[in-house]
Amino acid sequence: MNEVSKNIEETVGLPYEIIAIDNSSGKKGICEVYNQAAQKAQFEALCFMHEDIIIETKNWGSIVNKLFKANPDLGLLGVAGGAYKALAPSGWQTFGDINIYMHILQGFKFKQKESLLVNHNPDNQKLPAVAGVDGVWFATTRKIWNEVKFDEKTFTGFHAYDVDFSLAVGQKYKVAVTYDVLLTHLSEGNYDSTWVYESMKLHKKWSKHLPLNIQRLTPKQQMLAEKITFKKFTEQLIEYKLSLKLAYTILWQDNRYATTNFKLFAKLNFYLFKLMLSSKNRS
Repeated sequence: MNEVSKNIEETVGLPYEIIAIDNSSGKKGICEVYNQAAQKAQFEALCFMHEDIIIETKNWGSIVNKLFKANPDLGLLGVAGGAYKALAPSGWQTFGDINIYMHILQGFKFKQKESLLVNHNPDNQKLPAVAGVDGVWFATTRKIWNEVKFDEKTFTGFHAYDVDFSLAVGQKYKVAVTYDVLLTHLSEGNYDSTWVYESMKLHKKWSKHLPLNIQRLTPKQQMLAEKITFKKFTEQLIEYKLSLKLAYTILWQDNRYATTNFKLFAKLNFYLFKLMLSSKNRS
């Protein structure tokens, strides 16, 4: 925490406050912590960030303020985001890196790799609109937070909060990625079985709003994104030794697959049937 505070002091470039909530016991979820912190905030601009980052851009606080002032429809600003939110459980990005907007120096904690600059901007937009942003760093305003707030009743842990907040803000405002703020993320993150269940809760909550196609993928691109994301989800179920029946739950949820693309729906049902049959034979 001391290193983060020092980094902010050296780079933010305007009057600021750091609001830290003691959650060393881990009894509070991140949504509850963020709501408590926002409630205490004195300034209009609110920035939420992880502790494992180093902000590289000088005067980034002024940059953020200017972006919100220049774009009255802007509700949430991140440094990484995905413009397509698939029907199958996933994070802020669609598996397969389809329609990703991102500007970040990525470090690695779980792999022996050197840090690298990840810069995705497929159509060279200044402030691309996205469906969801990565919770590693994002900014909003007290006005927006007062309208939306983090859903601490549904999400009591440390997953899915960023996409949920993005989707909530996106109902009325623009959610976007900026290329004017650069940070180093010291960890690549890690999925686990808890993430699967939290992501399923997210998709159940927002099922009637999905898929969300902000940058307008073509039908062919959309079908590919859905297929890759669903298959990746089933791979995660197998990896974490979870029941493949959870994939059927997603596939038949609110008939969204059938009404969105029946051909894809049929193919994924057949794919899942073969996968379950193969799994049964191995056991």
